[in-house]
Amino acid sequence: MNIDQMQFAHRFDGISGSAIREIFKLLAVPGMISFAGGNPAASALPDETCAELARELLLDKGKVLLQYGATEGYAPLRESLAPYLKERFSFDCKPEEILPVTGSTQAMDLLCKALIDPGDKVVVENPTFLGNMQAIRLYQALLVPVDSDENGIKVDELEEVFKKEHPKMLYIIPTFQNPTGRTLSLERRKKIAQLASQYGVVVAEDDPYRDLRYAGQELPSIKSFDTEGWVAFMGSFSKVISPGLRVGFLAANSTLLRKCTIGKQSSDVHTANLNQAIVDAYLRRGLLAPHVKEICLSYAQQMNTMLGLLAKCGGVARYTRPKGGLFIFAELNEGMNATELMKKCVEKGVAYVPGTHFYANGGHENTFRLNFSMSTIEQIKEGMEKLNQVFTENC
Repeated sequence: MNIDQMQFAHRFDGISGSAIREIFKLLAVPGMISFAGGNPAASALPDETCAELARELLLDKGKVLLQYGATEGYAPLRESLAPYLKERFSFDCKPEEILPVTGSTQAMDLLCKALIDPGDKVVVENPTFLGNMQAIRLYQALLVPVDSDENGIKVDELEEVFKKEHPKMLYIIPTFQNPTGRTLSLERRKKIAQLASQYGVVVAEDDPYRDLRYAGQELPSIKSFDTEGWVAFMGSFSKVISPGLRVGFLAANSTLLRKCTIGKQSSDVHTANLNQAIVDAYLRRGLLAPHVKEICLSYAQQMNTMLGLLAKCGGVARYTRPKGGLFIFAELNEGMNATELMKKCVEKGVAYVPGTHFYANGGHENTFRLNFSMSTIEQIKEGMEKLNQVFTENC
């Protein structure tokens, strides 16, 4: 029998892999300007600082850090995360209520592992991050999309869905959302916490972009309004220190967190000790805030440059105007197809992500997502001119 005819698990039915990861392959093409990814700028990666910290930590605690660690996480990091969460996200959390994870993507996977049975329903923003939609689908859940506007997910529609569909979980990115860059309003944050308690729905609050703010006022997390433990908060240091370290965290009700910890035991045993220790050092030594301030200055210039050029781009009907994060979401004129036009853009040496991939039920073929953090000002100007040429010729 041909091995290609083997029977795979049904959980992979309809799963084709991440469109973004496929588009990442274009980065290897010489001269390609990519607005497709979500990577931090190379200049934002603190390689020298991490090298110094790693050497110091290994010389001081190497025998501990190079040994197996607890699945529950590196104890000093859990201790330093508690005041960080209080200061930055406005909620109280004990160290034992925090689970360090291998990137916040693992937090999503562990929540699904702990909560989702085949056929359960999970509500998502429409559009939302395609990577976590894929994670949810792998657990054979049914996605229920709820539309958003400039203030985030529409809570009136959300409540109707809670009443009608009885979902197990809501997945939401409240700040500088991926792919739109929008931020959920304060009143809607309060309302979602109230609805979660009222209808018994776990809220998976994913907030990896919060510190990348270039304008406007910070808002408290949804979890800060959670009085009964229905909100599970996911965070990450991938966008503000290094994605390669793969250090994130999950803060949740102790019963739910224990289930996730058991699930993590069979996934990777524990997140890398040295990587956790590096992040702990960043927090304890006050290194994070000045680093974030520095990279935000550059990102703001990159975003504003792209927004200014997008306003002059042929065929673009409308686009979001974020106050932070890494993404801008745009809509072409009716009848234009961003998926088809990307092929022509790639031929000219520029790439983006077609927006259809971010919608639970597809469609919206005239939308696309742009990332500005990976490109210099000069590359943004050159790449946007190429987009303008293609869109103008085809609008």
